[in-house]
Amino acid sequence: MSRILTITFSPCIDKSTSIQELLPDKKLKCSSPKIEPGGGGINVARAIGKLGGKAVALYPSGGCTGKILDQLLKNERVSIISIRMKQETRENIIVFENSTNKQFRLGMPGNDLSKTECQELFKIITRINNLNFIVASGSLPPGIPPNFIARIADIAKRKHAKLIIDTSGEPLRSALAEGVYMIKPNASELSYLANKEYLQENEIADEAKKIITSGQCEIIIVSLGAKGALLVTKDKATRIVAPPVRTISTVGAGDSMVAGIIMGLSKGYDIETAAKYGVACGTAATMNPGTELCHKEDADKLFTQIRSLTGIPALV
Repeated sequence: MSRILTITFSPCIDKSTSIQELLPDKKLKCSSPKIEPGGGGINVARAIGKLGGKAVALYPSGGCTGKILDQLLKNERVSIISIRMKQETRENIIVFENSTNKQFRLGMPGNDLSKTECQELFKIITRINNLNFIVASGSLPPGIPPNFIARIADIAKRKHAKLIIDTSGEPLRSALAEGVYMIKPNASELSYLANKEYLQENEIADEAKKIITSGQCEIIIVSLGAKGALLVTKDKATRIVAPPVRTISTVGAGDSMVAGIIMGLSKGYDIETAAKYGVACGTAATMNPGTELCHKEDADKLFTQIRSLTGIPALV
């Protein structure tokens, strides 16, 4: 089994609940809240576990909420490396409105990391050996310099590990300048990299190809939401269509997609097959309420639907 390390710079606890109707100045009755670990890399590690794999989740954690976060992950049998930080781990709130089937996502600001805490995070990444994949996912909180992921990219190359990045803005651009294995932007994030306000759908593949031919990364998988994804390599661009499902929540869909891609690659699948399993996992996550991630049974069924169009063998 491949050794996988996920890095989350701004972890959180996600609290999800539902109400009949969102009204101002009213005392609203909520359903019993569901509390789950959150943050990009943490969710990737959790989803990998749900798909039958194993990953180590590295993240900063602080205060009472940090202890709760650690315990929630231990309850899911996710291997963790938790770095103590002074500030409390943040909490996010997700509210589902029953009357309209709308979801409201209230994200709290990331906690400031001190220089010492950043250095400790970096030291641990440097010390871990025999890695096949490193996943840096999620936004960077205040205190972490924009070139931090670029420094991780340098470490990944020295460790001969494949670095997969799912972030945005200057941290992503800085990492690409160092060179990475794969990125998973959405159309808006790719527009930023292309220095354009907006990309037409027929421009996405060309802009992704420019990044690849410049040597900044090997693979780009552009998330297209309900439309699936576009896989771009130096040789071709392949559109992967997501099977139609009833979408309940999109929280964690992108992280589930990354987890599916890594699971496919760790099984020895070519990138196109792995990307299709990733789309199946991301789509499976949208079928669940609140902050739930993908379920393996749903992901495998959806992958079968995608596979039936191309004759690709099942992921086992």
